[in-house]
Amino acid sequence: MSEGIARPEDERFMAAAIRLSRWHTGQTSTNPSVGCVIVRDGAIVGRAVTALGGRPHAEPQALAEAGELARGATAYVTLEPCSHHGKTPPCAEALIAYGVGRVVISVTDPDVRVSGRGITMLRDAGIEVTSGVLEEEGRQSLAGYLTRQTKNRPYVTLKLAVSADGMIGREGVGQVAITGPEARAQVQALRAETDAILVGIGTAIADDPLLTVRTPGLEAQSPVRIVLDPNLALPLTSKLVETAREVPVIVVASEEISPLGSEADGTPPSVLPDISPTRGEIGKALAPNSQDGSSSPATENVEQGASPQPISPLVGEMSGRTEGGNAPADPTEMDSRRAALEAAGVEVLYCNPYHPEVLLPALATRGISSLLVEGGAKTAKLFLKAGLVDRIQLYHAPVVIGDGGIESPLQATDIPSGFAHRGTYIFGADRLDEYEREN
Repeated sequence: MSEGIARPEDERFMAAAIRLSRWHTGQTSTNPSVGCVIVRDGAIVGRAVTALGGRPHAEPQALAEAGELARGATAYVTLEPCSHHGKTPPCAEALIAYGVGRVVISVTDPDVRVSGRGITMLRDAGIEVTSGVLEEEGRQSLAGYLTRQTKNRPYVTLKLAVSADGMIGREGVGQVAITGPEARAQVQALRAETDAILVGIGTAIADDPLLTVRTPGLEAQSPVRIVLDPNLALPLTSKLVETAREVPVIVVASEEISPLGSEADGTPPSVLPDISPTRGEIGKALAPNSQDGSSSPATENVEQGASPQPISPLVGEMSGRTEGGNAPADPTEMDSRRAALEAAGVEVLYCNPYHPEVLLPALATRGISSLLVEGGAKTAKLFLKAGLVDRIQLYHAPVVIGDGGIESPLQATDIPSGFAHRGTYIFGADRLDEYEREN
């Protein structure tokens, strides 16, 4: 059967399926969060989103809800139904078995196990198939999954909060509240739908952030927390380490300090040690994490690493930190740092922290599809310079930092080429401008 022709009502029902798909964004492990609605005689008779953890998929759930009303109905699905036998039967087979008359798809699945095969199965069964309906919107809702499938890396969002005088923090102060409560609540929502959040060691030491989701009821959706920490300088007394058994923490250390030594240098991502599970695979019974304040990229002079320090100094007592982050000569000291962090539940990943083109594929092979870069001027510059930022969320606040401010690495006037402005949103006294890479 040839490509079906789009009908006037298709965009309306596909928009409903896309909205539905966002309910579980970031909570479906390595599977995409897909929305499906079953429509008969202009009314929705079944609807579902991919279940938490990734199974069951959206289509069989929506079909079960519709029951006999699915026969002859139209199914609207945000991603091409799977055609392969995995841990669950193919969704294309379920649509055929229920006797749907038509399937409307937003995005074709790039997974080589599917990639058009689901559409072929449906058409071979005599079902009319229309694809590409609201494709741009569908791709945005599936950005993490599609990026991991096509680029072998997570979808990267860079978030910056900039004061009226162009600053993102103040030297030597720690966390600085730049945006108001409405904007901070929006950032919590972003964290809740992201697989992992990343900061540099300078921000981790200076701000001592938790980097969890503190919105009541959403604490269990906290992302995996990642720190670029070449010499394992993260203090044992930090909030990140103290909560590592509640929400996973990964420190990305230099290969030079790996127990394997030079043998680890250049190790391809596919054979790096396994890291902690992605947030979608973490048990949903995690204890709520209480915290006050959010991470802000203060005292960026230490962002590229820290010089040797005792294993558990108090934050604020990290004297003598240098920009270079030279590894200590004493391997025994490094071994004790590593052992202490691992004993606290921190995962140590040996992969050059300042080569995101190597780090991101390593994270993707572990199922991380979306990454939020939230802390550090130098960390932001690192990902921007590498051309590995997909979305920029730039908050503008009326607050003035003044003397001792840390200059933002990015302003609305110097957004890199290749990014399109997607919208402006107002949260209280703050403004958010969102940009997305065009490709």
